[in-house]
Amino acid sequence: MSDCNNNCSSCSQSDCSSRKESFKVEENKFSHVKHVLGVVSGKGGVGKSLVTSELAVLLNKKGYKVGILDADITGPSIPKMFGIHEQALGNEQGILPAVTPGGIKIISINMMLDDEETPVIWRGPVLAGVVKQFWNEVVWGELDYLLVDMPPGTGDVPLTVFQSLPVSGIVIVTSPQELVEMIVKKAYNMVKQMNIPVVGLVQNMSYLLCPDCGRKIYIYGEGKGEEMANTLNIPSYASLPIEPAVAQLCDRGAIEEFSHSYLDQMIAYIETIA
Repeated sequence: MSDCNNNCSSCSQSDCSSRKESFKVEENKFSHVKHVLGVVSGKGGVGKSLVTSELAVLLNKKGYKVGILDADITGPSIPKMFGIHEQALGNEQGILPAVTPGGIKIISINMMLDDEETPVIWRGPVLAGVVKQFWNEVVWGELDYLLVDMPPGTGDVPLTVFQSLPVSGIVIVTSPQELVEMIVKKAYNMVKQMNIPVVGLVQNMSYLLCPDCGRKIYIYGEGKGEEMANTLNIPSYASLPIEPAVAQLCDRGAIEEFSHSYLDQMIAYIETIA
């Protein structure tokens, strides 16, 4: 159509083949988030929340202003890893995120419940609505990076995040098992269909270091994470070992105290995202 003004909401043409109506949700007017990074996995239990937390901590330590939006509504774990147990507060501007000792801003459904052990038994559209509220009703303030910890799979919540938030890139988390390769490709293909770049692949639980000799013990096999990253042209890759010390920090709510260099190259690539 020669007279198209690219404003689908004001157009009466119902059969336009070029219709690209936006589902983006406006961010809170007291927020200014430069980059939104989603952290996804094809299946549960691969350490997606751990990777989200470690990426946030590393970016924060480099001087960036960082937040975490816990979009895993039915299985939230981010607050516990940072030692946050209080409920969220609000004011006339909106919902106020909790702030960790290191300065990372966090919002999670656990901060909205009277008891953090209460199960969230909601259907998909309600879950998706909460994620939108976490974007447009939370006062994030000035952030360089907002990391979104998504539930596993390719359901309502990941789709809502991809369509509603201005996502700059995606990090996929996997584990070494052979079966996971197929599931990773499902997540990868979903992201590509949404025209969002995959900026990194993290293979978690890649090996265990022997405490006596330092030898790598491949409990789940050596895995094909790096090979997958190369095949799919994913620009950054990281391999994380099983580290009991890091697990203990998570249990104590002290993940900000972790120290390792496994994710440094991925952080360096994330910093190049304009």
